Amino acid sequence: VVEGDFFPLTRHEIRGLSKVGGTILGTSRTNPYEGERGGAENIARTLDAHGIDGLVVIGGEGSLAAANRLHEDGINVMGVPKTIDNDLRATDYSFGFDTAVNIATDAMDRLRTTGDSHKRCMVAEVMGRHVGWIALHAGMAAGAHVICIPEVPMTMYEICALVSRARDRGRAPLVVVSEGFTLTDMNEA
Repeated sequence: VVEGDFFPLTRHEIRGLSKVGGTILGTSRTNPYEGERGGAENIARTLDAHGIDGLVVIGGEGSLAAANRLHEDGINVMGVPKTIDNDLRATDYSFGFDTAVNIATDAMDRLRTTGDSHKRCMVAEVMGRHVGWIALHAGMAAGAHVICIPEVPMTMYEICALVSRARDRGRAPLVVVSEGFTLTDMNEA
């Protein structure tokens, strides 16, 4: 709608989409208010020119923030929460989250097998810039020995101690790290 670039989505074009992650539209990280995009005025002109009454915006934090701003500027908008991070209010689970957790858990189960075979510590990093829901749920499901999430700060010393305890029990430790996790003190190791 920002560039007026439309194409029909017939049954043929959407066949098999339920198994494909991400967007087929190429709209990720598009902000209608950035640069020379024209904001709500541009969107209103585009919608009017194509006989469209409103938008259904499916997305996460950024998409729904832009949708809310468009709504405040007079565009008919309905927001649908969809983020694998599961970090939206007013919903227990956003769709996309369950799929992300299942895929991450499957990958971690495979890492555990490899770690056990080679008697090595394995580390899995998952998405989650601001929240650690994927790391927490997938890490618990896979039986991780350490789960590092943004909400719970840890030192390198604490992580190493947990990994060492697991190794001392004869286990091949699995560490799961959410991408937004940061160490509390880089000097403690």
